[in-house]
Amino acid sequence: MVLRSRVCALAAVLLLALPALAQDALRSPSPDPVKLPARAIDVARGLVHPWGLAFLPDGRMLVTERPGRLRLVAPDGRLSDPLAGVPEVAAGGQGGLLDIALSPRFAQDRLVYLSFSEPGLSFSQPGPGGASTAVARGRLGERGLEGTQVVWRQQPKVSSTFHWGSRLVFRPDGTLFVTLGDRLSDREAAQDLAVTLGKIVRINADGSIPRDNPFVGRDGVRPEIWSYGHRNVQAAALDATGRLWTVEHGARGGDELNQPQAGRNYGWPIITYGVDYSGARIGVGTSRPGMEQPVYYWDPVIAPSGAVFYTGDRFRAWRGDLFVGSLQPGRLVRLRLADGRVVLEERYVVDPGERIRDVRQGPDGLIYLLTDNPQGRIVRLEPTPGS
Repeated sequence: MVLRSRVCALAAVLLLALPALAQDALRSPSPDPVKLPARAIDVARGLVHPWGLAFLPDGRMLVTERPGRLRLVAPDGRLSDPLAGVPEVAAGGQGGLLDIALSPRFAQDRLVYLSFSEPGLSFSQPGPGGASTAVARGRLGERGLEGTQVVWRQQPKVSSTFHWGSRLVFRPDGTLFVTLGDRLSDREAAQDLAVTLGKIVRINADGSIPRDNPFVGRDGVRPEIWSYGHRNVQAAALDATGRLWTVEHGARGGDELNQPQAGRNYGWPIITYGVDYSGARIGVGTSRPGMEQPVYYWDPVIAPSGAVFYTGDRFRAWRGDLFVGSLQPGRLVRLRLADGRVVLEERYVVDPGERIRDVRQGPDGLIYLLTDNPQGRIVRLEPTPGS
């Protein structure tokens, strides 16, 4: 009788522990924002909903504006007229001209890569109409991009104006990661390997497919897919070892930090730590066999956009940390990782208090923020005197 009671008690303890065992992801403690331990210096003003920023070798910056313009910004903040050679964009909702990246061989080939919302025959119609995320490249000349051509297109085109994803990250091997949203109205497609909605894809610099991609050769599967089950990845960066890290938007709760690996399923919309905006449950819960847990998640959300691993010497205490922009006004998130886990999170109050769309490290070892407003800015973070 005593033995039976002990067995029953042990079984009860194990049952109580099951939810905790299933919930492997570490939840953010939602630390209170603290004052930024750096000076925020305006570099440039007057950008219209800027989205992506890339540094040229000479210190000048290329900045995309969501309505469809590409501008050159001098170190002193002077803005060029809109550059030529930008493809037509479907500017509406969250769409337009989005991310920008330089070719790893830019010194030799002068190639600039753009992600954007590409219209079909009709932006308001699905199928051959609608719009999709696309990637184009052109050679930077005196007046803008020359010989611009689309090298890759998301399939299919849909009529939604939301969840384009759209970060561009080159790997050390010269292949390109493109992050792609589920387009909101088609979230179930994030689990469909015949389409590229809700995926991260990996392509060669010319848009062709790397032979070692995880799904190459499988019938009915898009060979460019690297990982799937993503909602809307708007922050992506490589760490010092060349591994990709992403931060994606959840719904109401459930923003995720992931380290996407080849062929893995990250669960959306079957598993998530968030709920629908109505409060309704999404999917089956927070875990399911065969689906990956996030490294870390936020509830409440941070609304991530833009990310960089800091590798400079100007902020020695931050070296190796991951900085993530936030669309919550005036917020910047810093994460310290160890052995693939988050061991520290700090949130900073940034002045000006605007949405941070992108975060980059400049060739001067300083951190630059791109704010997403009708009158957007480039803000440089500098060490405070004596720090």
